[in-house]
Amino acid sequence: MKIRLLLAVAAMACATCAFGATPVTLQLQRGGTTVPTTTPLGGAPLTALELDPAMTSGDADSGDGYDMGNKPVVNRGITHGHAGSNRMGNGGRAKSSPELLGGFDGLNFHDQRYANGGNQFSVEPPDQGLCAGNGFVLESVNDVLAIYSTSGTRLVGPVDLNTFYGYPAAINRSTGAYGPSITDPSCYYDAATQRWFQVVLTLDRVGTTSALSGTNHLDIAVSKTSDPTGAWNIYHLPVQNNGTQGTPDHGCASGFCLGDYPHIGADAHAIFLTTNEFSLFGDGFYGAQIYAISKQALASGSSSVSGVLFNGGDPSIPAPAFTVWPAVSSGGQYAGANGGTEYLLSSDAVFNDSGTSTNVWVWSVSNTQAIDSTPSALALNVSPLTVQQYAVPSSLAHQKPGSTPLRDCFAVPACVNNFLGYPSFVYPAPRDLAVNDSRMQQVSYANGKLWGTLDTDVLLSDGSHGSGISYFVINPNSGVLFANGTLALPDANLTYGAAAVTQSGRGVIAFTVVGPNDYPSAGYASLDAKVGAGDVHIAAAGAGPWDGFTGIPYLGDDRPRWGDYGAASADGNTIWIASEYIAQTCTLSQYLTAPLFQCGGTRGALSNWGTRISAIGL
Repeated sequence: MKIRLLLAVAAMACATCAFGATPVTLQLQRGGTTVPTTTPLGGAPLTALELDPAMTSGDADSGDGYDMGNKPVVNRGITHGHAGSNRMGNGGRAKSSPELLGGFDGLNFHDQRYANGGNQFSVEPPDQGLCAGNGFVLESVNDVLAIYSTSGTRLVGPVDLNTFYGYPAAINRSTGAYGPSITDPSCYYDAATQRWFQVVLTLDRVGTTSALSGTNHLDIAVSKTSDPTGAWNIYHLPVQNNGTQGTPDHGCASGFCLGDYPHIGADAHAIFLTTNEFSLFGDGFYGAQIYAISKQALASGSSSVSGVLFNGGDPSIPAPAFTVWPAVSSGGQYAGANGGTEYLLSSDAVFNDSGTSTNVWVWSVSNTQAIDSTPSALALNVSPLTVQQYAVPSSLAHQKPGSTPLRDCFAVPACVNNFLGYPSFVYPAPRDLAVNDSRMQQVSYANGKLWGTLDTDVLLSDGSHGSGISYFVINPNSGVLFANGTLALPDANLTYGAAAVTQSGRGVIAFTVVGPNDYPSAGYASLDAKVGAGDVHIAAAGAGPWDGFTGIPYLGDDRPRWGDYGAASADGNTIWIASEYIAQTCTLSQYLTAPLFQCGGTRGALSNWGTRISAIGL
C-alpha cells in the first residue's frame, strides 16, 4: 500500500505543536463573472452515455488499495480497518418537532440529470452544500444549484454548475463535446462582508474529449452584493501542486496531485479552503492542504488576491492530516486572539488498523490579520485532544422494504435489456446503502467554542453494526471538552451528520435516518454544550427506498453511494439544514410510463435521491 502516513507517533502526546515552516504564498487572479440563471429541464430520458467516463470507477473505502482500477477519481477515503469494540450511543425518537419552523423539498436527481436541457451526466451521490443569510437560502448539490427565499420559493434554479461557472456543458449531447468535470460543491454566507462564497473542484479535460488533462482547480464564486441572485466574480485556485500554474511541487505520483473533497470556512480576515491531496492518476495520499485567502480582497472583487498554502503532508507536522475541516462562524463571530485565528478539526481513526481512535486533532491558523500585508506571517498549530472512542462504521445501512423500479427492471431481462440496455442482474430488495466513514464533518465556531461531528460505528439493539454520530464541543484554547458523546438510535442508522450553531451557542445536528423501519429520512437533533445531543426528530419522512445506480454491476462504482457530506447553516436564531432523503416512490409500471423513467418528473432513470431543506427555530 503506497500511502504516505505522515504521523510521528511520539509527537501525539504533545500539548501544542507549532511549526516553523514558512507557508507557500499564492496569488489568485479574478476571472470572469456570472449571474445564476435557471437552465431548462429536458433531454432524452436515457442515453447511451449516462456516466462521466473519466469519473467512473470503483471505490477505495472498502480496503487498502489505491490501484487505478479500484479507486474513485474524487471523494476518496482511507480505511484501514473496522471497529473491534463498539458501544451504543444515547438517543431516542422525539414524539414531536416543536422547533421545526417549516421546510421544503430542495434539489433532486431529476433536477441534476435534466438541467441545461439534459446536457448533464447522471451523478450519485448527492454531495450537499447549503448556506443561508439576508433572506435567502442557497443550495448546491452535484452538479446543480438553486436559490430560495426563506419561505421556500425557488427564485433561481436549477442552474447546472458548468453554466454557473462559465464553462461549456458537462456533455453536449448534440456534438459529443465534454466540458470540465465539476464536483464537491459547498457554500458559505459571510455576515461580516455580506457576501456569498460558492466553491467547487473542477477537473480539466484534454480538449473536448472525456480524458482528464491533470490540471484541476478550486473555483471560487463570490457574490458582488448581499443578493445571491445577482452577479458574482469567479476566481480560480490551481491545486494540481506539481509546480505548474504557480503551484508548489508535492511530488504526487504520475505528475498531478488532486485537490479532493474541498470545504470552506472563515475567520475575520480569511476564507479557508481545505482539500485531501491524492495523486490524480497514480497511487498515494499526500496529506490535507490548508489554503488561507484574503476575505476582504475576494469580497471587494479585487483583480489580484493574496493567499497562503499550508501543506499538511509536510513531515514536520505530527498529525495525520486527512479531512481537516475549517470552521464556519456564526453571525460574524470570530476568534480574535493572536492576530485573528481560524480553527479546524480532523479525526484519525481511518489511519488505525483497528478503525478506532480516542483522538481528534485541533488545528489553528493564527495571525490571519496579516493575510493582506505579510501572508507568510500566518502560523499553523495542531494538538491532539482525547475524546470518547469513535470508530469507522463497519456496515452498510439496511432500508425499509418498498418499491424500487430500477432494481426491479434490472431483475427482469425483458425490462433491463429492452429499456435500459444493460445485462440483467438480481440483487436484494431493498438494497443496502453506504454510510460515511469517520472523517470529520462540518465544523462551527460559535460562543467561543468549536463544534464538530463525525460518523461512528455503533451496536444496534439486534446486535448488528450501524452508524451513529459522535459530537464534540471544545474550548479550542484549553482543550476542555464541554460536551462529547454519541447520538444513535437502537433500530436505525444516523449518517452524514452536520452541525450548525447560533451565536448564543445553541446547535442542531442534521443527518439522514435510515434503517429496516425507516426509508431514508431527513432528521435532526439539538446540540447543547451542557447536555449534549437531544432526541432524534424527523423533519421529513422518506417516501420510499433509495433506488440508485451506484453499486450496480456495469455502472462503474462498487459502493451503493448515498452521500459524502451534509450541510447546516445558522442564520440568526434559525438554523437551516439540508438532508439527503427520498421524497418520492413509484412502481415499475409507472417508471415505464411515458415520459420514461421519470415517474411524473420526480426521479430519473438511474436514481431517485432528493434533499429536504428545513428551518429549525432556537
